[in-house]
Amino acid sequence: MAKLELSPYFDEMYTKGDFPKFKILVDGKWTATKKTQDLISSTDGKKLAEIGVADAGDINRAIESAEKSTSKIRSMAAIDRIELMLKAMEELETHKDEIARALVAESGKALSSARGEINAAIERMRLSMEDSKKIVGEYLPGDWASDTSEKIALVIREPIGVVLGVSPFNYPVYTSIAKMLPALLAGNTVILKPPSADPIAFMMCVEIFRKVGLPTGTLQVITGSGSETGDLLTSSNKINMVSFTGSTAVGKHIASIAGLKKVHMELGGKGNALVLDDADLELAAKQCVKGSLELAGQRCDAISRILVVEGVYDKFVTKLKEHMSDFKFGNPLESDAITMGPVISEKAADRIDGMVKDAVTKGAKLLAGGKHNAAYYEPTLLVDVPLSAEIANEETFGPVVTVIKVKDTDDALKVANDSKYGLDSCVFTENFYNAWEAMKALQSGNVTLNAAPSHGTAYFPFGGVKESGYGKEGVGYTIDEMTVRKTLIFDLSPKHLGKSYMGTFKD
Repeated sequence: MAKLELSPYFDEMYTKGDFPKFKILVDGKWTATKKTQDLISSTDGKKLAEIGVADAGDINRAIESAEKSTSKIRSMAAIDRIELMLKAMEELETHKDEIARALVAESGKALSSARGEINAAIERMRLSMEDSKKIVGEYLPGDWASDTSEKIALVIREPIGVVLGVSPFNYPVYTSIAKMLPALLAGNTVILKPPSADPIAFMMCVEIFRKVGLPTGTLQVITGSGSETGDLLTSSNKINMVSFTGSTAVGKHIASIAGLKKVHMELGGKGNALVLDDADLELAAKQCVKGSLELAGQRCDAISRILVVEGVYDKFVTKLKEHMSDFKFGNPLESDAITMGPVISEKAADRIDGMVKDAVTKGAKLLAGGKHNAAYYEPTLLVDVPLSAEIANEETFGPVVTVIKVKDTDDALKVANDSKYGLDSCVFTENFYNAWEAMKALQSGNVTLNAAPSHGTAYFPFGGVKESGYGKEGVGYTIDEMTVRKTLIFDLSPKHLGKSYMGTFKD
C-alpha cells in the first residue's frame, strides 16, 4: 500500500491523522481549508492523503497577499534573490530523495523518473538563475528619425506583477518550479495551482523556499479543482499573467475567461515521428519506443504516432517489437528497478483502452499489450492504424506505440500537418537534404532529428503552434515572457544636448 512518510521538516504543511491533511500556503502560512478532497494513489487505487480545497475566501486572501507583496520582491536586489534561490537549491538537494519517493507514492511514477524530475528541477533552477542576469534593456539614440532627433530613449524590462502558474500532473514538481522560479527572479509575486492529482511533492519544495526566507506573500500555493479554484484565480483582474500547461480543452476555457491579461499556454500535442526510407531503423525503433512509452506516454512531447514510409515499414515494425521490452513495467513501490508504472488514474486507463479498442475495430493490428488492470496499462503496440481511428488523431497520453503506414515523405508530411496540434515532431533519416526538407515543412513548434522529442530542462526553448498553444518556454524565454518592456523617453532639447535635424545636409 502506498504510504507517505515525511520527515519532521515538513510537519507544518499538514495535519496528522489516519491520513495526512495537507494545507494551502496563503500569506506565508500553511492554512487548513474547510473542505478537502481525497488523493488516490494510482499505485494501488487507495487513498493516500487529503488535499485542501480552497474556497473563494482563501483565494481572495491569496490574491490580495500576492498583490500587496509585489513591492517586497521588486525592492530586493537581484543578487539577493539569486542568493535566496541558491539556499533553496542546496536545501532541495538535501531532501530530494524524500521528495522523489513522495512523488512516486502520489503519482505512480517509477522512482528513476521521479528522481529524474527532481534533478531536472534543480538544474532548471541553476539555469534560471543564470538567465535572470540577462534581464537588461537597451539605449535608443533618437537621431535616426527626424521627429526624435533631439531625444533619446531607454527600453527597460520590469516585472509583470502577479503571475498565476497552473501545472499538470505529469511533471508536477518540474513544471511548477519552471513557472515559479523565473517569475520570482524577474521580481514578480506568484500564485501556484499545482495539479490536484499529485501536488504533495511540489508543496514539499515550497516549504523549502518558505523556510530559507522567501519574503512573506511573494508565493502562494492553492489547491482545489480546476473548474472552481482555477476559474476564480484565472478570472481575477488582479492577476497580471496566467502561465498554463495542460490540455487544449482547458487552455481554450482559460483563454475565454482570462480577460485582458497576458496568457501563456503550453497545451496538448500529437507528436509525429517520421521514419523515412533512408533512416537508421535500429536507432529509429529504439527512440520511437522510448518516446512513446517513457512516463507511460503521459508527456506533451511524447511520440503519439509514427508515420513510416512503406518501403521500410515491415522491417521497422519488426524492430519495434524487439524494443517493446525496453521498459520494465510494474508497481514502482515494489521495486526500484521498475521503469514504467501506472497511468495517473483508472479513469485515464479506461480512456486509453477505449482508443485502442476503437483502432482495432477499425482495422489496426494489436501486436503487444492492450490489457489493463486498474490504472496499470500495459506497453502496447498498434500497427496498420487507419487515419479514421481516434488514436491516429487525438493525443493519446498513454503507453501506446501507434504506427501508420504512409506512401512516401510527401505523404508523411501531409498526414503530419493535417492535425490541429503542432507541439513536437521528429524525423529519422540519414540524408541531410531529406532532413532539412521535412524539418522545415513540419508545422510544429519543435522538430528533432534522429531522436525522440524531449523538453528536458528546457535549455532549448519549446512551444506549440495551432492548438498546441502559444508563447515559448525555456531558458532565455520564460523569464522574458514574465517581464514587460517600458520605454523611457528623454527630451534633450532644453539643454541643447540633442542632435538638431537640419533637413538638408550642409557643409
